[in-house]
Amino acid sequence: MKKVIFAEYGGPDVLQLVDAEEPHAGPGEVRIAVRATGVNAHDWRVREGQFRDAHPIELPSGVGLDASGVVDELGEGVTGVEIGDRVFGEGSQTYAEFAVLSAWVPIPEGLTFEETAGYASITESSLRVLRQVGVQPGQTLLVSGASGGVGSVVLPVARERGIAVIGVAGPDSQDYVRSLGAVATTYGPGWVERVRRLGKVDAALDVAGSGVVPELVELTGDPQKVISMADLSAPEHGVRFSGTAGSVQDALDEIVGLVAAGKLRIPVERTYTLADAASAQIDSQAGHTRGRRVIVI
Repeated sequence: MKKVIFAEYGGPDVLQLVDAEEPHAGPGEVRIAVRATGVNAHDWRVREGQFRDAHPIELPSGVGLDASGVVDELGEGVTGVEIGDRVFGEGSQTYAEFAVLSAWVPIPEGLTFEETAGYASITESSLRVLRQVGVQPGQTLLVSGASGGVGSVVLPVARERGIAVIGVAGPDSQDYVRSLGAVATTYGPGWVERVRRLGKVDAALDVAGSGVVPELVELTGDPQKVISMADLSAPEHGVRFSGTAGSVQDALDEIVGLVAAGKLRIPVERTYTLADAASAQIDSQAGHTRGRRVIVI
């Protein structure tokens, strides 16, 4: 099978498309014939070696977490799913023609492989940071990076929970942020004052790593009311960095109903081939996403 790997840490040029042995499902896992795989910031952060001390990996290594596809192998003890079922979820080394998933749910009727390929890890991340920041119905949440993958989940989920959201994003993403149920504003000179004019901020999330953690503390008045999942310098400002994942399966089970009901849809901004994996990661690192970037197999 074809698979994207890297044999050393570095820039996007270390990614290689190679012929590799097919993986097999272990206990509690399924293997899928991959139809699409989501491109996450986690992917290029791992490739660069940002997590090598905390989470060392053996090189050469594959790339990718999220994928959608058709189940073609069941691991021991797996029930509730059959060969041929269309699923999306999270696993490992998903930039490949076949991948093993450890968490998955059925693809709701009417949705494509491309649409669902990038849901899993950002769903878990979104629900986790919402829980950690402790924002309550009737309060106002500020989200920096509101138009990206995580923001695309956080905003509609917060709306469903009765939480008002102010979304900060680039000028080209203002209409998109509003379509997700948030009040939108831009970065740039005076952005803190623009937010203040929109109302009191009870809690804030940094999901983009745009270097605005000090301003989020200023707006909330308390570093404990701010969570970052993208800025490694956050603890220097007394802000919690959320980097430890919880249960992806629980998150998928919670969110799939919203997806099926059409209350949560993450648009696919751009698709790539496996051969274009480096370009996909370059674009991901550049940011300015409205929704998801997806590699189609």
